Amino acid sequence: MVLLLMNKFLSPLIISLEVAFVAGIIAIILGTIAGYFMNKTNFRGKFFLELLFLLPIVLPPSVIGFLLLIGIGVNSPLYPLIELVFGHTIIFTKTAAIIASSIVAFPIMYQAAKIAFNNIDDSIVEAGMLDRATSLQIIRYIIFPLSKYALASGAVLATARAFGEFGATLMVAGNIPGKTQTLPIAIYMAMSVNNRSLALAYVMIMIVTSVIFLLLTKRLGERNT
Repeated sequence: MVLLLMNKFLSPLIISLEVAFVAGIIAIILGTIAGYFMNKTNFRGKFFLELLFLLPIVLPPSVIGFLLLIGIGVNSPLYPLIELVFGHTIIFTKTAAIIASSIVAFPIMYQAAKIAFNNIDDSIVEAGMLDRATSLQIIRYIIFPLSKYALASGAVLATARAFGEFGATLMVAGNIPGKTQTLPIAIYMAMSVNNRSLALAYVMIMIVTSVIFLLLTKRLGERNT
């Protein structure tokens, strides 16, 4: 009985960690690629594309959730592809929570990557090119080693943002205990039934986890200087 209650209590934390881990990886990969591409290229419409990348920072989570419902719901033009890949709708599933969290985490990683790549001295890259290094060798042996701590710091912050996502996740993944109920949603639901002790316990977990994320980010930032 005690074990069952413990599993029920820890379920939102475990789901939040799972969602944040996968969403963080997605945001890190896409954000790093986008940051490198936008830093190294110029093209017509670049300004508007960057606005699109950064939009999730300023948009209310409810708006992101609404747009996701349109974009990946059963009436979406993408739904036949979603059904082909997953075999069912992904609304009110953990997959939807991961997508929502990835979207809100992406701009953080994108900004970190873009700044990290921009701070690399062009003369170092040019020296590598003069030594006939390939593009992949330059990326592997020059760009990433010089930006690894800044990228790692951005990765931690992006994952932390995914961990704390609430509004968009609630709209597209819902509140299904043991399946899609993340820690922020569990706090909201506990307060909605006036269970303050449970809400406080979850809040303390969120605070401790957030402090760990921040300390790790600070440590990586110090190594980058």
